[in-house]
Parts: sequence; C-alpha cells; structure tokens
Amino acid sequence: QVQLVESGGGLVQAGGSLRLSCAASGSIFSINAMGWYRQAPGKQRELVATISSGGRINYADSVKGRFTISRDNAKNTVYLQMNSLKPEDTAVYYCNVDLTWYSGGTYYKDDYWGQGTQVTVSS
Repeated sequence: QVQLVESGGGLVQAGGSLRLSCAASGSIFSINAMGWYRQAPGKQRELVATISSGGRINYADSVKGRFTISRDNAKNTVYLQMNSLKPEDTAVYYCNVDLTWYSGGTYYKDDYWGQGTQVTVSS
C-alpha cells in the first residue's frame, strides 16, 4: 500500500510565498510523474504543475513565472514553491503521484492523490 502526506498550506497575504510538500511512502517500486492540482470553491479541479521522472516540467499558464515544482527522488517527495501569491490562487491543493507499487510479488501501477491542503491568499 501507498500513502501520500501533504504539508505546507496556510494563510498568506497577497505577494507572499508558501511551499507545499507531498511525501509518498509504502511499498513503492518506482515513481513516474508527480504533480500538483488545485480546486477552488465552485470550480473544477485544475492542473497547476507536473514533473516527469525525467524532469520534464509543465505549468499552468496562470502560475508560470511564480510557481516552481521540484522533486526529490531519494525522498519520494514533490514540492511546490509558490511565490507572488494572488487571491485567485486560493484553493485546496492536491498532489498527484503516478507510481508502481508491489505486494506479494505482484506489481501494480496506480494514480494516488494526497488529502489536500488549503491555501488561502488574502488581499
């Protein structure tokens, strides 16, 4: 089994910064893509940023130049550094990890979501 634990959300004023972390643990064989998504009240969940196992990065246009995604493969952790935050960045942020895990000699490929962490940016 696999667990994802997110941390780092909170309340910040516009222009401020926050850093989110998401650590995967358990019977992990390999991790492919890792990413962050967000969902604001009344809106659909949207992609924020993704990073592949090879380091290829993709950002939503709305966060380019302000957010930075990175990963530490030794720690099975993905980070999201958020700078120059705006009120419209307010949302619950979810990490997503595409990985292969094992149990009893069998390997499984699955897509896992974190529990979500609230980011609130005040104007």
